[in-house]
Amino acid sequence: MAKRKHPLHPDAPLLHLNHPRPVTRRDFLRQGFLSGMGMTIGGSVLSLFAHPRHALADNPDLSQDINDMANAISCALGGGTLNPLPVICFDLAGGANIAGSNVLVGRNTQMDFLSTAGYSKLGLPGDMIPGLPEANPTATGNGDHTDTTYGLAFHTDSAFLRGMLEKAPTRGALTNGIVIPARSDNDTGNNPHNPMYGLAAAGADGGVVTLIGSRNSESGGNSMPALPINPEIRPTKVDRPSDVTGMVDTGDLTAVLKTKEDVVAVMESIARLSDKKLNRVDTKLGITADAVVKDLVRCGYLKSADLAARFADRDINPATDTLIVDDATGIFTTDEFNNDREFQKTASVMKMVIDGHAGCGTIAMGGYDYHTGDRSTGEIRDLRVGRCIGACLEYAARMVTPVMIYVFSDGSVASNGTIDNSPDGRGKGVWTGDNSSTAASFILVYSPNGRTPILRDQIGYFRADGSVETASSPAANNVNLLAETVVLNYKLLTGQIAPDPGNVLHAFGPLA
Repeated sequence: MAKRKHPLHPDAPLLHLNHPRPVTRRDFLRQGFLSGMGMTIGGSVLSLFAHPRHALADNPDLSQDINDMANAISCALGGGTLNPLPVICFDLAGGANIAGSNVLVGRNTQMDFLSTAGYSKLGLPGDMIPGLPEANPTATGNGDHTDTTYGLAFHTDSAFLRGMLEKAPTRGALTNGIVIPARSDNDTGNNPHNPMYGLAAAGADGGVVTLIGSRNSESGGNSMPALPINPEIRPTKVDRPSDVTGMVDTGDLTAVLKTKEDVVAVMESIARLSDKKLNRVDTKLGITADAVVKDLVRCGYLKSADLAARFADRDINPATDTLIVDDATGIFTTDEFNNDREFQKTASVMKMVIDGHAGCGTIAMGGYDYHTGDRSTGEIRDLRVGRCIGACLEYAARMVTPVMIYVFSDGSVASNGTIDNSPDGRGKGVWTGDNSSTAASFILVYSPNGRTPILRDQIGYFRADGSVETASSPAANNVNLLAETVVLNYKLLTGQIAPDPGNVLHAFGPLA
């Protein structure tokens, strides 16, 4: 008899005999060996105070002084136009299962069911296939192994769904979504999956930064960004509360000075002093380049003063926000938050994005190359993803703010039909290997004003045998076009283009 292996801890690294040893950062991330790191560097401003008279304000209205100085050099300060639709991307590194066992996929629509063999390939045994009456129906399901609580149809035993119902049990009526069957290469960070630069170009902007991500990479996640890349808005790394507070940190001024007005006055004084010093500096770069460089430096000081004006008296730390962390009222309990880095990462990104400080954020989660000879390891990790997705929906609801959530992975997995009957395996098919043909992505949209209408629940479709039909949509076999499809539907949601029911890529109507 084969000895039953215990499921791996959600943070345990994955070791595969048929995979080479990890070499690159992306290899380490997808197999769960690597989390994230970052650093900040600051300089001294003490030398600026050689001429204190230059620091005096001409205008008693300090915030007006900041804006006047910024306008004089065309420096764009934060806190301007409200982001119409914050976006959070979940980048599951390694090739996670999305289609079938989590989000339902069909031949034309989600409810146009596949064959029994097709669902077996997607990890569902014959007694759990969609459309089959359930012996023990769930409280939220439809009685046939389907659940449409969140508009988008999930399998009733989806680990994603169970996690979402745990963290956002009452938000389904105001949520809707679509699934996008689309293959992508396995175990590679070279898939240009990430749509954040396109979303930023379409209007997803924040009051402090435009883009953030939990990894220090060009995309902020594991996969590559889709073109075109704008280096001016490269994602700022945010994966813990200290990254959030550090982004708007005014140093020790808040500890030394008593009021917000005093902090702003000091920061404004530094801006004026730097301006006086710059006027006496010759960069030797030529007239035009000299002016550009000096304006960039001036703008940097003005942005620091602007941050002080907006945040000196505000606490934006997700760890101290009782809507997020509290044993009685929080989305996460204190124990959950303190002992799970993925929850800290999710809380930090979702607070920055949903509060409007960033336009779009990527949460990269490692260890999703989980074809480990069992089903339980993948189920445990998928459950944690569901909890993180649910946390974003719940926080958006508590802040009365819409949010768009996009979930994708580099490749996918498949089952040979072997069943894992362990408690965490839940009687479902063992993941036995990588399989790019079973891949899909999905979008969820929450709006406090009502469930957003959709034109279709799928963009493209699966064959009956459980494989993506690569001719079913332009995005089905082209990852670049998949990312562009996400941007296109963001534009539909934000009213930038009118929905066309005849266009296979148009899935959403305007945001409710």
